[in-house]
Amino acid sequence: MQEGTSVPLSYPHRNDDYAYRVPTPPRIVVPPPALTNDAHPDIKLGASKFLPMASDAYANIVSSDPVMEWTYERRREAQMILPYLYLGPMTVAKDEAWMLREGITMVLGVRQKHEFSFKLMDAALRRVHAVGIETQTVDLANNMDLIQAFPHTTEMINSHLSRHHNAMGGLGKVLVFCESGNERSAGVVAAYLMETHQDVDYIKAMQLCQAQRFCVNFDDSMKRLLQGYWDILCAKTSVAAEAMKQSENPCVRSKRGLEREEDEGVDDSMHDDDLERFGGRTFMPFADAPL
Repeated sequence: MQEGTSVPLSYPHRNDDYAYRVPTPPRIVVPPPALTNDAHPDIKLGASKFLPMASDAYANIVSSDPVMEWTYERRREAQMILPYLYLGPMTVAKDEAWMLREGITMVLGVRQKHEFSFKLMDAALRRVHAVGIETQTVDLANNMDLIQAFPHTTEMINSHLSRHHNAMGGLGKVLVFCESGNERSAGVVAAYLMETHQDVDYIKAMQLCQAQRFCVNFDDSMKRLLQGYWDILCAKTSVAAEAMKQSENPCVRSKRGLEREEDEGVDDSMHDDDLERFGGRTFMPFADAPL
């Protein structure tokens, strides 16, 4: 090697290129569902938790293959997600003949504030109300407001179905729509499926919506929103189960309620369990600085 020649430095411990982008959570992948012998998506649903009148289990709610039978024009139509729940765009809400033919008894519009489509949706809702169909709306400042609106939209749907059943003897049918029928309203329907069916998590809810309405768009933000709502539902279920256990057997104390009673002769700063763990140790990872 000649004198004065520089040698490039090498880093044998470096296994991959450095990334300078903002850290992001891992993507949520929604796998395609398994297929039946008829090449239809195999998605089964159990009975609804909140609607006893709809207690019949669905053998296979998806009756067609959306990949093979879907056409571009169908995005302008509404699709049946459940026998009493439809998902579609705003143009369907303006089709009075279709709603009367399908027996729609309530429409739920998911509106985005401060947009031109807000006024257009108002016009569609007035036409729906004029033909005697109940109208409900949920107004959002942005998509992040959906996670707070999900319990309210589920309650509105179930309340209407229950009232219609008590008055007319049938469940009725609800159409959930937004401007395109592919984003915010699809999130509302997916959240409804998670909350009303024990065997549906956020992945299965998105699979069911996509299997019935192939053009729905669950982007990364909406997927994480539904995942977060699913975590909330699981936490509520766990708390309710623990409360039920406590009411049935009040002698059993919860895990957080287990507290060791301190003996009178033990210093307040050192509990029995602390003594058991640290009593025989001589190593001190930290030491107080001298005053």
